[in-house]
Amino acid sequence: MIKVEALYYELCNFFGDGFNVRYLKDSSDEIEVIETAFSEEPYFVKHDVNLIVMGSTTEERQERIIEKLRPYKGRILELILKDVPFLITGNALEIFGEKIEKEDGSVVEGLGIYPTVAKQKMLARHNSLFLGKMEGMEIVGYKSQFAHSYGDNEKNYAFEVINGVGLSPEVKKEGIRIHNFIATYVLGPLLPLNPDFTEWLLKKAGVKNPKAKYSEEARKAWEIRVEEFRKLKAEM
Repeated sequence: MIKVEALYYELCNFFGDGFNVRYLKDSSDEIEVIETAFSEEPYFVKHDVNLIVMGSTTEERQERIIEKLRPYKGRILELILKDVPFLITGNALEIFGEKIEKEDGSVVEGLGIYPTVAKQKMLARHNSLFLGKMEGMEIVGYKSQFAHSYGDNEKNYAFEVINGVGLSPEVKKEGIRIHNFIATYVLGPLLPLNPDFTEWLLKKAGVKNPKAKYSEEARKAWEIRVEEFRKLKAEM
C-alpha cells in the first residue's frame, strides 16, 4: 500500500485543504491514509511513508505546530533527501521556513528547512487567483493569507507565475520545491482543481498508473479556469 500521512488534519484544514487527501484516496485503491492527530507522534518518525500532506491553519496554531515538529527536523530532512514527496499548502509553508516575523516585533523561529522569512500584516489580508506552471503543467488555485515570505527562491521554487504573485508580491516564483518537497501559498483543495498535478504527485508517491478521480470532468473544469485566469491577466 501507498502510505499517505495527513499531518494534524484537525488543525490544518482551514480552507478545506483536507480534500486534497480525500481526492488522493479516491483516485487510487493503493492509497492508505494515516491521519496523525496533534496529540500523536507523527507516523513518519518511525515508519516509511510515501507522501506527507499538511494544509492551512490559523496563525495562532503555527507556533504550536512548529514546536511539535521541531524534534523531528532531522527526520524531515532525511525524507526530503530520499525524495519522499510532501505537499504543504497555504500558510503551512511558513512553518518550514526560517522564521515568522509578527507585527508586534516578536519572532517565531521556524523549522529552518529553507531560508525564508514570513512577514505578517494581519490587517492587510492578501486574496488573489493564481495561475502558474511546473514541469509543463499549468496550475490553478487561490490565495488568502496574512503574510508573504521573503528569501532566495530563484532556484528552489515550486511554480513559475503566469498570473498572480509569487512567494512575495515582488517575485514571480511561487512556493518552495526541494527534491519532491513542495510548499505553496496556494491553499484549499488544490488537487481536485488540478488533475494532472494530482497524477504527477501520485506517481511520485509510487502509484504505477495514476488516474485522478473524475479526471475527464476535472480536466474540463481545469480548462475553463485556465482560460478565465489567462483572460484576467490579459485584462490587467
